[in-house]
Amino acid sequence: MFSQRNRIGALLFLSAAGLSAIAQDAPQNDPMAPTDPEIVKAATLAAENGGTGSYRAIMTVESSLHTHTIYRPADLSPFGESLQLPIVVWANGACANFGNRFRYFLTEVASHGYFMAAIGPVGPQYLEGNASMTPPGDTPPPPVDPEDRPQPTSWTLLIDAIDWAIEETQREGGPYYGKLDKNRIAVMGMSCGGLQAILAAADPRTTTAMIWNSGTFPANNDRVLSGAEATKASLADLHTPVAYISGDESDVAFRNSNDDFEQIDHVPVLRAYQHGVGHGDVFRTPNGGSFGKVGVAWLNWQLKGDLQGKAWFTGNDCVLCRDESWELRSKNLE
Repeated sequence: MFSQRNRIGALLFLSAAGLSAIAQDAPQNDPMAPTDPEIVKAATLAAENGGTGSYRAIMTVESSLHTHTIYRPADLSPFGESLQLPIVVWANGACANFGNRFRYFLTEVASHGYFMAAIGPVGPQYLEGNASMTPPGDTPPPPVDPEDRPQPTSWTLLIDAIDWAIEETQREGGPYYGKLDKNRIAVMGMSCGGLQAILAAADPRTTTAMIWNSGTFPANNDRVLSGAEATKASLADLHTPVAYISGDESDVAFRNSNDDFEQIDHVPVLRAYQHGVGHGDVFRTPNGGSFGKVGVAWLNWQLKGDLQGKAWFTGNDCVLCRDESWELRSKNLE
């Protein structure tokens, strides 16, 4: 029998080996991820520079939202009525229930002045930034019996996070009172989490969506992932500008992203991918690597009206247009 530690390692190794949740019959996650204070403390104190933005960011937890992990500026005093934090909710690759799995990327975005809630409590520290997704020094464990697979997360957890953030910014006396902008909300997700984000993006309160290394399955494919049941028909419910960002042809979701882009013609849509990047590896690099920069630029434009952010994606001389490692297409984006 596996220990809990090895069981979690096995699940995540399967994802790393290319059996991503977006190509599996069911997403992989653990609704019983540890929330022991010592694990939370160790993860929070893990090597991290707090992002490159103007506000050193932290990863933390809130007892009233124990199903999620929070990323935000460490010092909330600069924020209030005249300067509020846009709200960003995140769904993990593999629809995993570990809120610290993408902490490098999420910390980077938060450091530029965002309040972020990722699905899942804080899991074991070895989940963070280890390219093999197994505990350091351990050999990959054998596959887990399908009957032992934990239950999936649900896209509705993104809606729960939005609800919570709006309630908190309106709760007098709370630490977030008046500091979060309920009128500027983004949904994001990677791989299986990208499908969850597509579903949550239908919420009328959302302002933009970013779909990372993901896309719905072809119309002639009847695969449906529990908790992430987005299909081609779901695209009609998008009502905001949406960006599809992925790796190159080696990314398992490359074709899905391309096809979603072709299908969408009723809202502004961006399709960008980077050569030499696969399915999720860049998220485990310092500050989320190139994806961290692209994510910040898009959110700055869509949620803050920042023209420098816009210049990354529009115009013949846009930032990504000048970068030969990127391919860029768009519709109705100006």
